[in-house]
Amino acid sequence: MKNWKWYIEQTSDNEIILHSLREILYSGSSPYQRIEVIRSGNFGRCLILDGKMQSAETDEFIYHEALVHPIMLISNTVEKVLIAGGGEGATLREVLKYPVKEVIMVDLDRSVIEVSKKYLPEWSNGAFDDPRVLLEINDARAYIEKVKNYFDVIIIDLPEPAEGGPAYLLYTKEFYEKVKEALTEEGMMVTQSASTAIHNIRVFVSIVRTLKEVFPYVKPYTVFVPSFFAPWGFVLASKKIDPDISKESIKNKLSSIEETLKFYDIDAHQAMFSLPKHIKNAIEKGGVVIRDDSPLSFY
Repeated sequence: MKNWKWYIEQTSDNEIILHSLREILYSGSSPYQRIEVIRSGNFGRCLILDGKMQSAETDEFIYHEALVHPIMLISNTVEKVLIAGGGEGATLREVLKYPVKEVIMVDLDRSVIEVSKKYLPEWSNGAFDDPRVLLEINDARAYIEKVKNYFDVIIIDLPEPAEGGPAYLLYTKEFYEKVKEALTEEGMMVTQSASTAIHNIRVFVSIVRTLKEVFPYVKPYTVFVPSFFAPWGFVLASKKIDPDISKESIKNKLSSIEETLKFYDIDAHQAMFSLPKHIKNAIEKGGVVIRDDSPLSFY
């Protein structure tokens, strides 16, 4: 074995992940979190926040296409979109493939955006310069609480809820109620929802349960993200639209952008929403309602 240095990520009390560390491109701290960009042996350049992998060069497209395209294709209208988080700009990149009129991206930490622009420019691919985009440096919850009946789509692309972290109160019932108020009557939201690995699924099922307390339509799904070394969860929620639209409808809407995608197609869509039995059972039987006075920590 070559004498590599290693980046160690602790994913739980009982598990760590090792990546060979070829180069540290950036290491620094903002008022909110530690920010690092490294070059790993298998996954190329990687963005790491507070020691946790956020996205990697070789497979970020899987995560970001999975997060963005189901909701954009299922929604009846995508003219006004809000992205909460998403500092790398890749979520924004995918949203701009649609005929949106306005995209507001709200991120608390300008440093993540600036570091990503410098060291990970392919992630955003010029998206921050699009005239349809308004970048708001603000707390996502504080911003959303001031908005009523405005957005067609809200995409929540925030770090997992770690105690004391910047996203700790952005997975609670009270927060989701404010998201619901910020949506139009036919509006939809989607959130990244942590691991769906069988040994580490409690946050995912709790997010699903919490959203079911707020929205009449809730649709969880999952996809394997290699750089996370885990299947990853997402949850789509709607006020009026049933997310179970037909395969033909998805294919028709997808046709205009399919050539720009690396991962997502109709087969990927069906696979993501076809949850295995053990995950369906976990959702049915497990989880807690996450509240402001009893938030849930991923770690």
